[in-house]
Amino acid sequence: MSVTLATRQVDGVTVVDATGKITLGEGSSALRELIRDQVSKGHKKILLNLKNVTYIDSAGIGELVSGFTTVTNSGGTLKLLGLTNRIKDLLQITKLYTVFDVHEEEAHALKSF
Repeated sequence: MSVTLATRQVDGVTVVDATGKITLGEGSSALRELIRDQVSKGHKKILLNLKNVTYIDSAGIGELVSGFTTVTNSGGTLKLLGLTNRIKDLLQITKLYTVFDVHEEEAHALKSF
């Protein structure tokens, strides 16, 4: 199973709920397309909820960076929510943990925008 993405609007923030695996191929391209689509619609505040992501590979990590760059270059902000221990470890190993604004709780993340 690849990733399933659902979006919702909360207080002017686009929350993207990801479920499943973000891997090379379908999973990573779906995430890329969704983020670009949201930015093209003028949504500049994006919160990527990863608490239900069961696996992410290097392509998936690359898409997180690509999404961050896309949103930032358009004058927006992309933040991460609910990292699993595996994703947190991967981001720390790759030194990307400090690049992203990471939150544990949705309410706190929404207030931070």
